[in-house]
Amino acid sequence: MASRSKARKNLLKIFGLKFKVLPSRFKEKRKKGNLSYAPLVKNNALNKAREVATRVKSGIIIAADTITVQDKKIFGKPKDLKAARGMLKRFSQKPQTVYTGIAVIDKDKNRTRVSYEKTRVYMDKLTDKEIDGYFAGVSPLDKAGSFDIQGRGAFFIRGIKGCFYNVVGLPLRKLYLMLKEADIKVFVLALSTACYLLSTVFLSGCSTEYNIVTGKEETFYYSTDKEVQIGKSMAKQVEDKYKLADDPLVQDRLERIGKKIVSVCDRKDIDYHFKVLDDNEVNAVSLPGGFVYVNKGLIDKVSSDDELAGVVAHEVGHIVARHSIKKLQAMMGYSLVRILTTQIPGSQEIGATADVAFTELMLGYSREDELLADQLGARYSKLAGYNPHGMLTFLKKLQEINRRKPLQEINYFKTHPYVPDRIRTVKEELGEKTNFSDYINIEDRKK
Repeated sequence: MASRSKARKNLLKIFGLKFKVLPSRFKEKRKKGNLSYAPLVKNNALNKAREVATRVKSGIIIAADTITVQDKKIFGKPKDLKAARGMLKRFSQKPQTVYTGIAVIDKDKNRTRVSYEKTRVYMDKLTDKEIDGYFAGVSPLDKAGSFDIQGRGAFFIRGIKGCFYNVVGLPLRKLYLMLKEADIKVFVLALSTACYLLSTVFLSGCSTEYNIVTGKEETFYYSTDKEVQIGKSMAKQVEDKYKLADDPLVQDRLERIGKKIVSVCDRKDIDYHFKVLDDNEVNAVSLPGGFVYVNKGLIDKVSSDDELAGVVAHEVGHIVARHSIKKLQAMMGYSLVRILTTQIPGSQEIGATADVAFTELMLGYSREDELLADQLGARYSKLAGYNPHGMLTFLKKLQEINRRKPLQEINYFKTHPYVPDRIRTVKEELGEKTNFSDYINIEDRKK
């Protein structure tokens, strides 16, 4: 390994390789000249690998070079604490893009592979006191951009778009594909067929990402682009099964409210779509990639825009937290790949797979996911300028409907938590007092 980076060393261990660290003596270029950022890091990585290759007789040399770019300015590792402080302060004001070039040289087979990865990083704004507190526990001098996303730096990373491990310094999936192309066997343990499919076919980006609303690193077998593709395919299923409402005023009302909710939500890396279905069921559903459908029957039940905003914000909350894609992953594994191709004519088996996925989403989310969506719904409604108490009044309507109507096989209430639980969650988000009735989960049905 042609790098002394501790982070890269730890990541390389994941492959199960026996390796030695032999830092390159090549000095990276930080002025791109006629090169764009990707060729710059690729050239640096290649030159590092070539320099080390001159000092070994055989084996595989892996080299990498990482830079951070903001406003067309290139940042590497800071020279001192003053530079690190200024760098981090600057990055907390605007998003930046991390580029990593990778080079692999197999001396025995005389093969060379070069590639790169890029990731967009979004930070919270940091005060001088916060930066000083961070530097008191973490040395920024050995880190590109002066922060560690895998450590305490995660506290102020609002989100990323792309490969998580690229920000750490070594995009693992990209490296794996390069080694595979070079016919280099890297795993000590043989991969099963299922793992092979997941790692080489299903994944279109790194599998670990930071989830903004849960505050955790979570495993996703997809990129944002692929999530949108899945949503488009499933949206087609919805519109094949259900008729869209033909009232333009109702549609305009939903879109207007939806746009206001989206403007304050925690996820803006996708386009959102809001449509009204001509169905009398009191129901709403969200699909991967920003697709929200609300039944005309639900809209007829709301008394104000505040109530409808609560419903829309709840569904947007599911999308922000990526609940639908996580449910499909748990249910279908690599079959998600097949959903992406539902547009292919004559593929009946694939179409059936998408049907199953659609039905599963219509059956609802887990209790934990629903309560988180309620919490986010109350938050987004308030931030968008609506009265968040509209969620409470509409939930009470749902409670009354639930008492009067028997549950159907596919029904808005089937897998949602008891309505009192949902009301309590909204009250807690709004900082309001709860009472004894908020903890009673008995919903009697009137005969």
